[in-house]
Amino acid sequence: MDSEATEMEEKKYIIEKSQSGEFTVPSDMGQLIEDEDQKREQSNIPQASFNFINSIIGSGIIGMPYALKQAGFPMGVLLILIVALITDYSVILLIRGGNLSGTKNYQDLVRAAFGFPGFIFLSIVQFVYPFIAMISYNIITGDTITKVMVRAARLEVDEETGQVYVTETNILANRYFIICLCTLFVTLPLSLYRNVAKLAKASLFACLLVVFIIIAVIIRSTDMHIPPTEGAYTFAKPGFAQAVGIMAFSFVCHHNTFLIYGSLEEPTVHRWSIVTHISVVVSFIATVVFAACGYATFTGFTQGDVLENYCHEDDLINAARFCYGVCIMLTFPVECFVCREVIENFFFQAAQPTTTLRHVIETVLIVGATLGASLATDCLGIVLELNGTLGATPLVFILPAACYMKLEEGKFYSAKKLPSLLIVITGAIVMVIGFIMAVLSPQGCSHGKEMSYCHANDVNATDFSTFIPSTEMSMLASSTVPSMISSTTTPFSNFSSIGP
Repeated sequence: MDSEATEMEEKKYIIEKSQSGEFTVPSDMGQLIEDEDQKREQSNIPQASFNFINSIIGSGIIGMPYALKQAGFPMGVLLILIVALITDYSVILLIRGGNLSGTKNYQDLVRAAFGFPGFIFLSIVQFVYPFIAMISYNIITGDTITKVMVRAARLEVDEETGQVYVTETNILANRYFIICLCTLFVTLPLSLYRNVAKLAKASLFACLLVVFIIIAVIIRSTDMHIPPTEGAYTFAKPGFAQAVGIMAFSFVCHHNTFLIYGSLEEPTVHRWSIVTHISVVVSFIATVVFAACGYATFTGFTQGDVLENYCHEDDLINAARFCYGVCIMLTFPVECFVCREVIENFFFQAAQPTTTLRHVIETVLIVGATLGASLATDCLGIVLELNGTLGATPLVFILPAACYMKLEEGKFYSAKKLPSLLIVITGAIVMVIGFIMAVLSPQGCSHGKEMSYCHANDVNATDFSTFIPSTEMSMLASSTVPSMISSTTTPFSNFSSIGP
């Protein structure tokens, strides 16, 4: 009894000291900030909520309409709600686990719960997630910036094949060239920064750009009239596991949790719960609106990057593409920093500080590897699925709940731990099934092509399916699109008024 009482007193002491901020273990993202910046202003609940919303709503939102296509529209919306609730719960569990163990970052929390093997597993996941994310960023850059360049240069699109004809005079229409160009002159130089805090001022700007993108998609959902494909609103589809992975990728924010919690005035679990609830609710609303509008516009044609579905001459969407490309290029260096830190902590922990030469070599190798991988594929859907199942799912579902179960007193199947146990089991199932489905049933894509419905004005057809390419017809399982475009509305008439 005496030993138990002593242990309880030690745990109480740890919690009190942890909440008072007297422990000085650096947070995950705190390593991005130099020592003189550690004495930063504390944030109130609205300020902390804004920072957390900005952390949640990012690049992953672009694939959410595709997630609805994979899961089925009603099931997809329900799954977004479930993932949002699990994110809310698991983020709070992280802070509770940190208080129980006296730690203030994700790495130390997992190490306190599962020892060095847990630290190794988390390090692998923390490298895989940002690495695959950077690959997806390059793919998105190639998709978005290329179309903007095509429109800016007034390049012609072959209406028969949907391809842009690339010659020596219009090389900017080549997505591979665009990816290499942006890597060489934008993402690589930014990634060479030692202190990513220098990019912090761009977060508000990037958030505003995302708002503009959402508004653009909402506007186009009201004036684009593409008949829904057969089974467009089926309740559930077999790709629900991959869809959950994409959703987890969109909602993952756990690497920033301890940083934002530490910046909160009077950091307590109660106040943090308020911040988390506000942030997740706002993010959920924005995500559902974007996903629903994007999917409802294109249904069975929806691609992994929904901006790929819009026509080349749509200047509103081209503006959204440019904004999204800028957001992606500003986010890339942060992910590169995480990969670099994992390498430093894993291989060069005893050889600190990092030399300039080693810093440059590591950065060039990481950026070069992601460049090579992104040039090897142009399908964003499979990349989002793999990163969601292999990277985001452990970070969102498995590790926070498992750490709490390990650190909290009582048996793992007790009523207090039962929700965490269910989340761990669900995460493991999604991770395994999602990976198998993503590998066995990869989704096709048509990047760089003008979608057939963009030429609807030029086709005198009585059935919309007559000018759907065979590859898209196979996607519809050889079915016929149920109805012709509304006779009272000229499809995409807004584009003709925008274009030259």
